[in-house]
Amino acid sequence: MPLIRPSRDEDIAAITAIYQHHVLTGTGTFEIDPPSEADMAARRADVLAKGLPYLVVEEAGQVLGFAYCNWFKPRPAYRFSAEDSIYMAPNVQRKGMGRALLTELCSQAERVGVRKLLAVIGDSDNTGSVGVHAALGFSHVGLIKSCGWKFDRWLDVVMMEKPLGFGDSTAPQ
Repeated sequence: MPLIRPSRDEDIAAITAIYQHHVLTGTGTFEIDPPSEADMAARRADVLAKGLPYLVVEEAGQVLGFAYCNWFKPRPAYRFSAEDSIYMAPNVQRKGMGRALLTELCSQAERVGVRKLLAVIGDSDNTGSVGVHAALGFSHVGLIKSCGWKFDRWLDVVMMEKPLGFGDSTAPQ
């Protein structure tokens, strides 16, 4: 049975390998060059230093996916809005683990005070990511046409949002 837990330092190699696969073969990320383990460790440390969740899903001791959120923008007025990121190993996509991982990320983001979770999804043909976000209550709020250039073609960005907790119905604490 898959286990969702906070990421650990020793997960960096698996996290990096999963992400490198998506950089090299997919359009869900607009990165062109795969980051190193040191880069991924620094990115993870940045998220954790902000008090935000960085999770993995594992089965039989093997990390099969990761998800985290980071502040949407650095300016203080955005401090209750975060952008989620989720990446799964290719052999476990469309098996429900990503949905479970994103569900837990939403819960943990709400617990740390996030009121709006945003999905900035690379490639409007990325039906897996769009679908899992929609299934979890994210609403489509926009499409930025031809925003990225990767694999010799223009790619759109799909924008989705989900209010967490009280959303915008009350002032934040």
